[in-house]
Amino acid sequence: MNHFHYNDGRLFAEDVDLTQLAEKVGTPFYCYSSATLARHYRVFADAFPKGTLIAYSVKANGNLGVLRTLAELGAGADVVSGGELKKALKAGIPANRIVFSGVGKTRAEMMLGLDAGIHQFNVESEPELVALNGVAKDLGKRAPITIRINPDVDAKTHAKITTGTSENKFGIPWSRARAAYTLAASLPSLEIVGVDMHIGSQITELSPFEAAFARVADLVKTLRADGHAIKRIDLGGGLGVPYAPTDPAPPAPELYGAAVSRAVADLGCDLILEPGRLIAANAGVLVSRVTYVKEGEAKKFLILDAGMNDLIRPAMYDAHHEIVSVREAPNSAVYDVVGPVCESSDLFGANRRLPELKEGDLVALLTAGAYGAVMASAYNARPPAAEVLVKGEQWAVVRPRMSDDELIGLDRIPGWLAPQA
Repeated sequence: MNHFHYNDGRLFAEDVDLTQLAEKVGTPFYCYSSATLARHYRVFADAFPKGTLIAYSVKANGNLGVLRTLAELGAGADVVSGGELKKALKAGIPANRIVFSGVGKTRAEMMLGLDAGIHQFNVESEPELVALNGVAKDLGKRAPITIRINPDVDAKTHAKITTGTSENKFGIPWSRARAAYTLAASLPSLEIVGVDMHIGSQITELSPFEAAFARVADLVKTLRADGHAIKRIDLGGGLGVPYAPTDPAPPAPELYGAAVSRAVADLGCDLILEPGRLIAANAGVLVSRVTYVKEGEAKKFLILDAGMNDLIRPAMYDAHHEIVSVREAPNSAVYDVVGPVCESSDLFGANRRLPELKEGDLVALLTAGAYGAVMASAYNARPPAAEVLVKGEQWAVVRPRMSDDELIGLDRIPGWLAPQA
């Protein structure tokens, strides 16, 4: 469920008219619904035992307004960079509810995490264990760690968002799990606290999760027999969302929660989950204005003022986003919906049936709240879309659109080049 709906023939976000909002903030812009973020967080959190740490995956949508909304609901954070760690802290997420994942943590990022006092580091390689031990020793601290073990389970999702098979860069191979924990136990500035796994994103079946959970549960027992104090299990995220009406419905959070409980009920471990897309995707839309309607030889093109620099998922993953007119009307024309970027891959949807639209009309790309604005770029010297958060009748610009001059002002001409006359 989301809180985008038509009222008197115009699309609203909660109680905010998107047509009026477009006039005030300009297009393109992302619009996020506080009510949807809150509902999705609560439905997910309620599927797990009390005390489970729901560490929202900041990479899905790291806007401070979004993070603050979730922080007020009790969310923790899963971060994968020093910048994301700083964002989570600035949004008010307590350090002891933050887990630090990622395959390439630098020593400076490790220091940030240790100084902040985060909940744990999810370590992804043996060299990282050695590096983190060294940083912690220099600071006179012990780093709480889990080791991300790759369970070699096919998540049955897109190849570019699969993370749990032997071909992926993430985690330590299953065959080296016990050796990695032996190494960690020999490093005095590390404190082993648990096990971590994550098999991928946009997963719409329970069976890959169940296979991975079972392997991790067995591993916990083996590691305990080896003498390691395994108190926590971080099971990652990955639960998908429907992008198209024909997409299979992903498992309900309560079914996902039940699968977790069946797998780990007898282990007595604290649980950590890292949802991202499930919380944020349906909480956001990208609103764009029609620049031109172009008649081609065999196709009619709807050219928008949003481009692949604003929403790259269709170009990168061949991802589907439903496209609707902000003005409610019967669908009667077929378009290829494209952006202005100088790339043939700047295509939001081919052969989409929409109302007859004209220059200046507004459309919304749905399910754009996750992996939308966070993946934006300034390609073609196009400042990315603004971001707006609504709550009931209230709205606020939570990331302003950069002007062309501000974007250009980030560049520097070196002194050995002649100044512009």
